[in-house]
Amino acid sequence: MSRNVDHADPVCRAWIAEAIRKVEADANRSADTHLHVFPLPPEWGIDLYLKDESVHPTGSLKHRLARSLFLYGLANGWIREGTTIIEASSGSTAVSEAYFARLLGLPFIAVMPASTSPEKIELIEFHGGRPHLVDDPTTIYAESRRLAAECDGHFMDQFTYAERATDWRANNNIAASIFEQLELERFPEPAWIVVGAGTGGTSATIGRYVRYRRFQTRVAVVDPEGSAFYGAFQDGDMTRTAPGSRIEGIGRPRVEPSFLPTVIDRMIQVPDAASVAAMRWTNEVTGRSAGGSTGTNMWGVCELVAEMLRTGQRGSVVTLICDGAERYRHTYCSDEWLASQGLDIEPHLAALRSFPKTGEMPTEA
Repeated sequence: MSRNVDHADPVCRAWIAEAIRKVEADANRSADTHLHVFPLPPEWGIDLYLKDESVHPTGSLKHRLARSLFLYGLANGWIREGTTIIEASSGSTAVSEAYFARLLGLPFIAVMPASTSPEKIELIEFHGGRPHLVDDPTTIYAESRRLAAECDGHFMDQFTYAERATDWRANNNIAASIFEQLELERFPEPAWIVVGAGTGGTSATIGRYVRYRRFQTRVAVVDPEGSAFYGAFQDGDMTRTAPGSRIEGIGRPRVEPSFLPTVIDRMIQVPDAASVAAMRWTNEVTGRSAGGSTGTNMWGVCELVAEMLRTGQRGSVVTLICDGAERYRHTYCSDEWLASQGLDIEPHLAALRSFPKTGEMPTEA
């Protein structure tokens, strides 16, 4: 006689199906993000585009990741009715996950460093989440696991699941969106796509996609000072640790599981003062609000564009506006904060302001 064990739960399956419908319906209500042209001298023959991820409902690139993580958790049966959601975050992912948790009627706890900007903490609370601050940023993982075990909740663990939760072939894929929006441009296949790495999920998605589609586009990852990623890419030591980053959202004190160096063509280490200067310069030139990680992107972009000019290359370059400056009023937008951190942005700002005239960037930032 055969045996079987049946764990089917029609009520639970029905709730998960409805939860997935709500998350997908939310995406269906949101138009794709804009691809803006950044003004460069036309004689350079180089087009620069900024994909504005700050226009998502929760104001950052992390909205895509949060949606993917929720769909992944629901499809795996990890998230059920009443499940408390826990996340370790430097802020923006937690804001977006708080939004989706409230959409599904689930409690949400964000485990974050105590240094997280007040604006992000306020946004998490606005969306119904509960911030749980820790003094030592390296403890956010262990504290998240402890809280999840304590309340029988689900630790989303963006740093592990970011690269696998997003379907890099198509669904909710930022790379596919970029190439679709470039179809009618004069250089539809960009020479470079430039992104930062927090979880590593965005660079993994884009790197995989360009290989899958057989594009020759190269992927450059910019990394702020104090991050472990750049050193690991340089010497191949994935156990490397570092102090951590002052540029929220990117750079990590350890090499996260979702960081895939094998799909990255180049890494550029960017000083924090250069990141803040490029953030302010981008706001100045475009009139668009951009945060610190966007500044890191833009410094790296300018280095690559200068290299293309030196070597006589034409083509396009794409990077991201990750979030807006309004989240950093008390930090990157504050001259007092910069002084307290010992950051002098003026030499970097001068270099950026002269860049459209000279096409040259300092070899050492």
